[in-house]
This record gives sequence, C-alpha cells and structure tokens, in this order.
Amino acid sequence: QVALMESGGGSVQAGESLRLSCTVSGLTSDDATMGWFRQAPGKESEGVSSINWSGLTTFYSDSVKGRFTISQDTSKNTLYLQMNNLRPEDTALYYCAADRRDRVAWLLQPEYWGQGTQVTVSS
Repeated sequence: QVALMESGGGSVQAGESLRLSCTVSGLTSDDATMGWFRQAPGKESEGVSSINWSGLTTFYSDSVKGRFTISQDTSKNTLYLQMNNLRPEDTALYYCAADRRDRVAWLLQPEYWGQGTQVTVSS
C-alpha cells in the first residue's frame, strides 16, 4: 500500500526559505513520478514540481522555476522540495503526489496523495 507523508510547512516572510519533505512508502520504482502540487484558496490545483524516482528527470512550473529545487534521497525514501525566495503568491496547501506512470499522467491526476502541509508567506 502506497503512503505519502509530508512535513516542513510553516509561516515565513517573503524572501525566506522552507524545505518540504515527503516520506514515501510502498512505491520505489525508478519509473515512478513523484512531486508536489499546491492548492491556494480560490485557485486551481497546480503541479509545481516533479521528479522520477531515479532522479534523472525533473519538472518545474514556470511560477517556481529558479526558486524551488526538487530532490530525493532513495536511501531514506524521501522526497524534498527546497523553496527559496518565497513570495506571498506561494501561499498554499502543498501536497506530495505520486504516480506509477510518467510525468504526463502525474500532471493530469496523480494516483496517490499525501494529506498536505500548509505554507504561508507574508509580505
């Protein structure tokens, strides 16, 4: 059974940094796609960043490119999202999401979701 557990959210000032973590169990295929979605109040869910479990392929939405970095530690079955230079518009509930298929499928509708962790950025 696949389970995803996020941690690391919080409240920061604009320009500061946070690192989100997601512990993954039950899904360690190199072909699996894992990453982060976010949902802000009144806005559609956005696929922010993804990586395949082998670490060879990454994706970033235009809104976070150059500020966020996704990585994974396969020895710990953990996914990370380093978020630098945070902006108020980054405020959202961030979800760890995974799919056994490729990034295209992941962007459309990931198979597995965590419970979410809140990130709040004030100006």
